[in-house]
Amino acid sequence: MRFFLAGIMQGSRQDAGLHQQDYRARLAKLITTHLPEADVYDPLAGHPESVAYSDDDGRRVFYGHNRLCREVDVVIAFLPEASMGTAIEMWEAHEHGRAAVLTISPLDHNWAVRFCSHAIYPDLESFENAVLSGKVLQTVKRVLASRQA
Repeated sequence: MRFFLAGIMQGSRQDAGLHQQDYRARLAKLITTHLPEADVYDPLAGHPESVAYSDDDGRRVFYGHNRLCREVDVVIAFLPEASMGTAIEMWEAHEHGRAAVLTISPLDHNWAVRFCSHAIYPDLESFENAVLSGKVLQTVKRVLASRQA
């Protein structure tokens, strides 16, 4: 089962910095520990210097990641605040792919979050509890079955 770790990188920052990215390692470890059949793709791991890419390289990576969201089984979107890139990844997965979109965000009234997510968890702890209880895997299996029908 292929997972894509979407989530805020730059958000609304006006400089070339990134928001704190420690959630990525935490989510990857959680998923691979409790869902051993999972293959987790972290876009930042393969492109740690992406904010400094040329326009050509940035465009190639941006569109490539969006296409990948159409092909994976699960997109986990971490959104403690709005992120245009993550919203696009969620849209691609929800509308053009077969992926289950699981969103970790307090923004449950935001339409992109509400309407492009198959499940919403208010924070990392809630998501972690859902993984441990088996609810995440149930949701993923339900969504994947409905998308293949």
